[in-house]
Amino acid sequence: MGKAYGSQSMAGPLQRVLMRSAASAMRRAEASEWHYGPGFDAQKAAAQHEALTTLVSASGAEIEWLTDADDGLADSVFTHDPSLMTDHGAIILAMGKALRRPEPGLHEAAYKRMGVPILGRIELPGQVEGGDCVWVDARTLAVGRGVRTNQDGIQQLANLLTPKGIQVYGYDLPLWHGEEACLHLMSVISPLADDLALVYAPLLPAPFYQMLRARGIRLVEGDAEEFFASNGLSLNVLPTAPRDVIAVAGFPKTAAAMAVAGCKVSTFEADALCIACEGGPTCLTRPVLRQ
Repeated sequence: MGKAYGSQSMAGPLQRVLMRSAASAMRRAEASEWHYGPGFDAQKAAAQHEALTTLVSASGAEIEWLTDADDGLADSVFTHDPSLMTDHGAIILAMGKALRRPEPGLHEAAYKRMGVPILGRIELPGQVEGGDCVWVDARTLAVGRGVRTNQDGIQQLANLLTPKGIQVYGYDLPLWHGEEACLHLMSVISPLADDLALVYAPLLPAPFYQMLRARGIRLVEGDAEEFFASNGLSLNVLPTAPRDVIAVAGFPKTAAAMAVAGCKVSTFEADALCIACEGGPTCLTRPVLRQ
């Protein structure tokens, strides 16, 4: 039997992934409660999520479904955030957004069902969200420190990972659109391969930018106008294999920049799901196994 879990790469071939259907998570969502934009439409979002699911399945990845309960946890469709996968098991995170506090428990239950061991948990008042965590390489984890992830959480993460030979670096993020909005570290970088990343450099923490350059990672600049028009979602790109990526439709300049860098880009319409709800294809997936 092959390995069932492990992911310390952001772009290795995706083989197993945790997702949640928008049809169940968002069926009763109120845009004002969840800080969704005026383009949010639950039925349309569900159809767009199904289109993403089709692309993920077509890549060969096995989709594990989180839950189909009518629990009112609209943001739980963004499965990237409540847990972090390592080669040693899952880390159950602690959410910075109060409405999302129940979600890590859903992930822990799913991992137990799937036979994935729990390496540890981030305990409040520590906070870490998965969107702030970027594997630079298998032994280096960069973590954004901002409104969703705090220093206490980063220290707890380091306490779990340092004994495994993994270095954890925290980098300060700007406030950008304010406390209610969501600027994760992954809002300004999407790895496309182990040596290639799509970035919006003006919002990258300078020491993180320097680390990427020092490690020989080539940086592809996303188009600035598309970045602002999409509230950063033009940059949120999911690799299903190195240089084989899924992106939100409607941002041709950014897609072209990735294509010039040697990437195959597949897109799906996502105005009611990703643009309205501040979460792209990476946010909608929690890789369980990449190898």
